[in-house]
Amino acid sequence: MSKISDAFRNGKAFIGFVTGGDPTLDLTVELVVGMAEAGADIVEIGIPFSDPIAEGEVIQRANARALNAGASVRGIFGAVRKVRERTDVPIVFLTYLNPVFRYGYDEFFAECRDAGVDGVIIPDAPFEEQGEFKPSARKHGVDVISLVSPTSEDRIAKIAADADGYLYVVSSMGVTGVRGSISTDISGIVASIRRASDAPAAVGFGISTPEQACELSKAADGVIVGSAIVRIVEEYGKDSVERVKDYVRRMKAAISERP
Repeated sequence: MSKISDAFRNGKAFIGFVTGGDPTLDLTVELVVGMAEAGADIVEIGIPFSDPIAEGEVIQRANARALNAGASVRGIFGAVRKVRERTDVPIVFLTYLNPVFRYGYDEFFAECRDAGVDGVIIPDAPFEEQGEFKPSARKHGVDVISLVSPTSEDRIAKIAADADGYLYVVSSMGVTGVRGSISTDISGIVASIRRASDAPAAVGFGISTPEQACELSKAADGVIVGSAIVRIVEEYGKDSVERVKDYVRRMKAAISERP
């Protein structure tokens, strides 16, 4: 069992997301460590990219701020090394295929291993094309987290059967961002996953309130929150760490409540 899968063994998992280098790499280190201290079971770090096609406006702005401040893939690897001096919380990179391709697949995943990155999500790489880089990831012990969307339908079984770490269940069509309500049949998607795999299923896209997290965690093994956290960082900047920690505590408590 991987370190990521192990994070789901003690109840519902809360997975928080920050954009690496927004507004500085030093703050990214403090945010990741702070979220772990506040109860996050896994932390996703977005590698800023000039064309983040899966992201809504909140995370797009975060990408722009990070890039304008000079964030790079190598710089974010350096930030992870600093995080690893203080916490062993599982870390997952969310990136796009171009930066990984440019870095070199084997070099990128070897660096993940050496820095302490446990998994990657590459939303613009369809499951059917993961064969281009997944062997390198597995060689270096890095989980490739696959996405399952409401339109995956008959592909769910195939995706789930080859899952590493956990499956990222996309709650809504479109890009990331806070949503007032989520109407997707998460229970049905998770049931399809269960028929093919025992990999944990975590739901993301649009979750922002404790009430949403509590409701969705009844069907899934964990919840993923990105834009709501990034928005706190956008508003408070260098003073955001304690506010993010408080938010993570509330969200973790919400999914830990017994029915």
